[in-house]
Amino acid sequence: MRVAVLGAGAIGAYVGAALHRGGTEVHLVARGAHLDAIRKGGVQVHSPRGDWLARTPATDDTTEIGPVDYVFLGLKANSYASAGPLLEPLLHGKTAVIAAQNGIPWWYFHGLPGPYEGRRIESVDPGGEVTRVLSLDRAIGCVVYCSTELDGPGVVRHLEGTRFSIGEPGGGQSERCLEFSAAMVAGGLKCPVEADVRKDIWIKLLGNAAFNPISALARATMVEIAKHSGTRAMVRLMMEESLEIARAVGCEPAISVDKRIDGAERVGEHKTSMLQDLEKDKPLELDVILAAVVELADLTGTPAPTLRAVHAVADLLATKIGNGTGTEKLAHAPTAASTPAPTPAPTP
Repeated sequence: MRVAVLGAGAIGAYVGAALHRGGTEVHLVARGAHLDAIRKGGVQVHSPRGDWLARTPATDDTTEIGPVDYVFLGLKANSYASAGPLLEPLLHGKTAVIAAQNGIPWWYFHGLPGPYEGRRIESVDPGGEVTRVLSLDRAIGCVVYCSTELDGPGVVRHLEGTRFSIGEPGGGQSERCLEFSAAMVAGGLKCPVEADVRKDIWIKLLGNAAFNPISALARATMVEIAKHSGTRAMVRLMMEESLEIARAVGCEPAISVDKRIDGAERVGEHKTSMLQDLEKDKPLELDVILAAVVELADLTGTPAPTLRAVHAVADLLATKIGNGTGTEKLAHAPTAASTPAPTPAPTP
């Protein structure tokens, strides 16, 4: 079994190091000083669960790796459409792509019986650009309940959580999901194969769609948002509206809004990935986290006034950030966010 981690930032390098520790052949795709450090000294992981070193092959040229059985996609979703040149050399006929992204994935309605089956969500797959790069049949969903950060080039600090829920867009427990799950478990991670991974998507999105844009607009941490009466009330409204939209597209997440907000407050002085991107003048991951939710509200006729209002202001903010377009050359693309998901169900 061969795995390539495309976008070996904090989350990607952590997953790659864990898979390597479990005996899987892993190749990391990284860039810059981070790549140089991994080549020289491997990936150093510092964790409350114990430190370890993984000396994995690393490159910025995927032709050096060749076809693999699984690609763990550690890029942010706004870089997917430009991933083709690096992704293509990694693929053979049955290569699966595990996209560890925030928000609504490009494959959301693929294999989902009902009135919206096969529908493309324009916010996350404009003009089908992402689907052309990432074939729907290759996609395996992945929801990350893990928080990591880079302490420096080649050095990953694991903060909390080890769960990576995966699942087929069409449901069930496929052989390829079970095989990848076993490799993750061998490396010390939790990797349940969910019969309906969309429930996990909405459980995490419930927090991200509310806390991420508010944190960017207010320059506030999660605990600050949760403790301020006005923003706490706004988060509650956004979560309730998100639940209405989830139900309208046929999903019933098993989560309490009150517990979700309390869990975010317990995370403490944490800056969301969107606020971190704002402070670094990087493109905001707004399309998959909030614009897609509003698009689904339009699709289902769900009012969602608070989500719409916050999206309008956050979208204006996004137009004022840097010169990034989200489809810049992949060698300079951001890696996936590692924002923790407060009080997931079950707790990681």
